[in-house]
Amino acid sequence: MAKKKQDKSIGKQTPFKKLLHRDRYLLIMLIPVVLYYLIFCYFPMTGIVMAFKNYRLGSGLAGVYNSPNVGFKWFQQFFGSIYLGRLVRNTFLLQFFSLIFGFPIPILFAVAVTQVSRKGLQKGIQVCTYLPYFISTVVVCGMINNFLSPTGGIINKLINMMGFESINFMNLPQWFRPIYVISGSWQSFGFNSIIFVAAIMGISPDLYEAMKVDGANRRQLIWHLVLPSIKPTIILLLILSLGTMMSVGFEKVYLLYNTAIYETADVIQTYVYRQGIESSNYSYATAVGLFNSVINFVIVFTANRISRKVSDTAIW
Repeated sequence: MAKKKQDKSIGKQTPFKKLLHRDRYLLIMLIPVVLYYLIFCYFPMTGIVMAFKNYRLGSGLAGVYNSPNVGFKWFQQFFGSIYLGRLVRNTFLLQFFSLIFGFPIPILFAVAVTQVSRKGLQKGIQVCTYLPYFISTVVVCGMINNFLSPTGGIINKLINMMGFESINFMNLPQWFRPIYVISGSWQSFGFNSIIFVAAIMGISPDLYEAMKVDGANRRQLIWHLVLPSIKPTIILLLILSLGTMMSVGFEKVYLLYNTAIYETADVIQTYVYRQGIESSNYSYATAVGLFNSVINFVIVFTANRISRKVSDTAIW
């Protein structure tokens, strides 16, 4: 009986071993990816404990865990800060406007470009719109500063030609949000449309033919076939976008803002940088960053629950 049980256990393990042997090269290729996320994403999460300790620079890695506990001291300090309202407001509004104006554009572009009948022209348009995404953020910010320069920028030259005085865009708080949102949408809409283009290309040609036989025009095809077909993709990407509602791109804000426009440009990420790197207050900066991450998680979790109840489409 014991021998039969042993044979059965070996038989159960054999298919798994065969799968490992069959996919061994794929598993080997996966190892660097797993190591990357373990080393750079999961292992650093242990540093969250710094938000509850009084860490001092120079105490090393061991000091992160051996520093004295202070409980929620840094969170209380941040919630009592005079900058709290400004930071949360600026972070939320920048990302909110980026979502409102930036999220629909890739969808509309994907629908429009897939309606182009000439494949060569279609590919050319797509390539031209993808290119800005691969331009460095530093270069884009340099272009923005040059174009909007009050002394020699092309925008102010056009304004002067119309008989108006030059505008110092980069030193006026009210102009920062439009500049950030418009430049961000221009840089990313082409690349973000790739997923929507792929989803539209996956629609069966038979469905198009059936609707054309029924007399549907192009507008009706888009409204009743294309958009409903990519609706699950739109919902999933919208939920993922909501997960960054309190996370504005640090690099771009840091390169564009200055003390004159802190009123509308200073966000949580730049505040964390100034506190953590410039002021060496690492525990306080960690607490602020943890607060930001928790808010993002709550937004994603809530949006996912709502989406599951309303449309039966969700991430998990």
